[in-house]
Amino acid sequence: MPRIEMTKPAVPAFAKFAERISVPFSPVVRAGDFVFVSGLAPVNPETGDYDILTIDQQARRVLEHLKSCLEAAGSGLDRVVKCNVYCCNPSYFAAINTVYAEYFGNLKPGRIFICTAGWFGPFDMEIDCIALAN
Repeated sequence: MPRIEMTKPAVPAFAKFAERISVPFSPVVRAGDFVFVSGLAPVNPETGDYDILTIDQQARRVLEHLKSCLEAAGSGLDRVVKCNVYCCNPSYFAAINTVYAEYFGNLKPGRIFICTAGWFGPFDMEIDCIALAN
């Protein structure tokens, strides 16, 4: 089987965050014709810290990070085929969907919305995705 070439594009929004954490983490990886975006938290792109935000502000920030990662890897929101939304509170479903629809509109990639009982950070959601490269 031929080896798939993988690249890890730099994403400026995560530079400060990556400096702060000691986790083996790549926000985005391109492998062949696919782009894999890691679970993205609503970190502040300028400080790398977590801000206290409402759920719609968190969703907007996460989706902006998702968009930045995709673009850094030569893709875009219009190429997303699958998203996983992770949230710590099922009552946030409608608010997250409202913001999500602003970004994806009629594209409607495959998706799952997973509610988790525990969380390791001071935020309420993450989103990861798989997209096609351009």
